[in-house]
Amino acid sequence: MKILSVAIPCYNSADYMEKCIKSLLVGGEDVEIIIVDDGSVKDNTAQIADDYAAKYPTIIKAVHQENGGHGEAVNTGLKNATGRFFKVVDSDDWVDAKSYRKVLETLKKLDERAQSGEEELDMLVCNYVYDKVGATHKKVIRYTNVFPQDRMFTWDEIGHFKLDQYILMHSVIYRTQMLKDCRLELPKHTFYVDNIFVFEPLPSVKNMYYLNTNFYRYFIGREDQSVNEQIMIKRIDQQIRVTKRMVDYFKFDITDNEKCKNYMIKYLRIMMEVSSIMLIISKDKELLEKKEELWQYVKDKDIKLYKKLRYSVLGWTVNLPGRLGRQISSTGYRVMNKIIGFN
Repeated sequence: MKILSVAIPCYNSADYMEKCIKSLLVGGEDVEIIIVDDGSVKDNTAQIADDYAAKYPTIIKAVHQENGGHGEAVNTGLKNATGRFFKVVDSDDWVDAKSYRKVLETLKKLDERAQSGEEELDMLVCNYVYDKVGATHKKVIRYTNVFPQDRMFTWDEIGHFKLDQYILMHSVIYRTQMLKDCRLELPKHTFYVDNIFVFEPLPSVKNMYYLNTNFYRYFIGREDQSVNEQIMIKRIDQQIRVTKRMVDYFKFDITDNEKCKNYMIKYLRIMMEVSSIMLIISKDKELLEKKEELWQYVKDKDIKLYKKLRYSVLGWTVNLPGRLGRQISSTGYRVMNKIIGFN
């Protein structure tokens, strides 16, 4: 059995997908690379996938499907995964070779221990790098203040997450069978489902491991990228849809572990803030009404959760009243974006 399955969702990705694939081939026979061609028609994505599968038949699978969006491509990758652990790498991103080898060595070591009767690893976390076009300083998201290093640990041992620190698809590797046992299935034709991918399995995570290595390179700079600010506003209904699904999923009895529960609430705060700030900076009256509708949705769904989200620092900053309040919210967002560079 391969130690790691990596799914690469590809949609008209011919211009950049080979850099991603080549970075993953460094893992050799320890890795199963699943290239999911999500109904690409505008370029030769499908041919590139088939060519690599033919060249590396023991490492690469090429899977073709009708267009279903990023989430459906991840679903397909998971269905085809046979490795012990599962990772998603977007086709315009790549991984660092040195860190990659370290990740594989760690996964193999922990898997060997599990096979001999020790506890299984559910989630591995590594650093990721905002590889932003034109930026001389590449922002690295580390978790040294949050997680113990180089050993297995549980939720009870985690520290405090800063505002720019939360677990993303870029930073996480999950145990494959755990994801399948969760019956994780992402919605079709919806952007921003990577948040669901990370969020919903969290109550099933018991044992974690953190490697302080800059593994994932998160490319930011394409005009058509989903995190481009104007595109996020254009697709705000999908962001809201994802946020509502995460709100619907959360229950206060979803886990007995308070730190896991508190982290999930923190994640929901960030999702509400992102949705709200995009609606605010749009300066569109109809979209501003959608912000009020979103907060009312949470209030109607779970008043206790609403209070946790609304009466927090993030909840307060995106609900300042009037035009001046919206200006203050927008300025705060611009400052944070300049510091972090998340889009």
